[in-house]
Amino acid sequence: MGCAHAQDSIEQPKYDVIKQSDGVELRNYAPYLAAEVTIEAGSSDEASNKGFRQLAGYIFGGNQRADKIAMTAPVTTQAKSASTTIAMTAPVTTSKNEDGAYTIQFSMPSKWTMDTLPIPDNDKIELTEIPAEQRVAYRYIGTRSEALIKEAAAKIEDFRKAEDLEAASSLIVAGYDGPSVPQAQRRWEVMQIVKRSVQ
Repeated sequence: MGCAHAQDSIEQPKYDVIKQSDGVELRNYAPYLAAEVTIEAGSSDEASNKGFRQLAGYIFGGNQRADKIAMTAPVTTQAKSASTTIAMTAPVTTSKNEDGAYTIQFSMPSKWTMDTLPIPDNDKIELTEIPAEQRVAYRYIGTRSEALIKEAAAKIEDFRKAEDLEAASSLIVAGYDGPSVPQAQRRWEVMQIVKRSVQ
């Protein structure tokens, strides 16, 4: 499941690129709404698969009005931490804390508000407002491998140090393409929320 190629017709969170270097971008994201679920699992892949199925159930009609909600991109996975506010948009994100808890997130299409979004049938799914935030992001094409994610994380850390930016979240892994896209052609982004710089 998921969005087949993340094309222009699929809504994504809105952002402006304010600086870029060596493939890394510093972005200002606009506020958006999201549906998210916290999953306890032994790996981010396991958490992402379980969380995706639950969130997909919600947007495909598993809610009190049986409304269909358009798929967005990306899907993000982020390690959940008691000290970290997790803010994600279109991707589905997965994150992990010391206890193996991950937050998987779908951003909601911009036509919806907190008042109009249908209530999920699954009480583990939370609807939340994500505030405007600044993120550092690195994009790559290929598989979701630990080696490539570590490489992206190193580039993000180098960029943050060069720009004197302080991390405000754990790493976020954002996937843009569904299983119909060959693994070698899938778009991924590794991101990190940072304390807003003066721009």
